[in-house]
Amino acid sequence: MRVLFCTSKLPGAALIRAVTWSAWSHVALIDGDEAIEATWPAVRVAPLDELIAKHSAYAIVDLPCKDSAEVIAAARSQVGKPYDLTALFGLVLHRDWQESDSWFCSELVAWAFSQGKSPLFRADAMHRITPQHLWMLPAA
Repeated sequence: MRVLFCTSKLPGAALIRAVTWSAWSHVALIDGDEAIEATWPAVRVAPLDELIAKHSAYAIVDLPCKDSAEVIAAARSQVGKPYDLTALFGLVLHRDWQESDSWFCSELVAWAFSQGKSPLFRADAMHRITPQHLWMLPAA
């Protein structure tokens, strides 16, 4: 399953990278030439080349997955759900941020893998997944 890691030079991206000790501030699932991402204002499907073009750096990583179609279906089922702004505050305040009705980018990716029967993390650790946590996983 291909995952896009990216960052930009915007202040919000810099803050996320600083708080998470990561080179990356954003992640998205790749489905062919599209990306499924949790971004302001809501989860959306966007052209992959458009998403790459608006960032200053990116990497594409293959993460192990039993059934990528199930992971993609889970992520696509969340399209239109709001972006979780409270997660940004949770990063700074080191609090749990998982909400059942809104998504932070890395949280959506981890949840979709879990729903696709390819969990990347223990269930009790799903409450605070950052781009850096996903980056540290072994590639497929």
